Amino acid sequence: MSKPGKLIVFDWDGTLMDSEARIVACLREAIRETGLPERSNSELSNIIGLGLREALQTLYPEGDDSIYDTLVSHYRHHFLNVDPTPSPVFDGAEMLLQKLQAQGHYLAIATGKGRHGLDKVLLETGLDRYFDYTRCADEAFSKPHPQMLLDIMTQLGVEAGSTLMIGDTEYDIKMAHNARVAALAVSYGVHDHTRLLEANPLDCVTSLSELDNWLDNYLSHAA
Repeated sequence: MSKPGKLIVFDWDGTLMDSEARIVACLREAIRETGLPERSNSELSNIIGLGLREALQTLYPEGDDSIYDTLVSHYRHHFLNVDPTPSPVFDGAEMLLQKLQAQGHYLAIATGKGRHGLDKVLLETGLDRYFDYTRCADEAFSKPHPQMLLDIMTQLGVEAGSTLMIGDTEYDIKMAHNARVAALAVSYGVHDHTRLLEANPLDCVTSLSELDNWLDNYLSHAA
């Protein structure tokens, strides 16, 4: 039986977890170990949100499957086992999830992370208990393709008109548009305010507290 509230789908990196520095550090090490030309921090940050393979293809369009396989292997080794860069959950994120769950909303994740990586951080943070369903880029087409959102809505039995996507990149907003789902941007993550607004979200908030207030207003009118 469906819950009475909306389905709220969160991106993970840059939306609920402050993981940009760790992702960039792991990408840089993977690139170094593969012997490829360096990329700037802005270039590395820009691809956060895409599936890992799609991100690497964006960074090195001249590469081949062998290069991408090597990069993926090195990146996952550093991210899962080696790199010590902290990736804290944003202050206020768990309280917001608790509140939304208590209000009876479905909560889900659509992320560019792989399944192993997402399960690892969900277990480490203890946030797994808040989500009804999660979908990763190694289980579906990468953002901005709508498959992750479509899969989530199908699994939970919720229509597009009762779904909201929240993310910190233009890829999240475009995925939502492609799935005919409403989208809210947050500018405290990877992509800046101007770039996010160009993707035409409903709105763009600058902090978790602003997100909390925005959702209060949005969900009260949607009820």
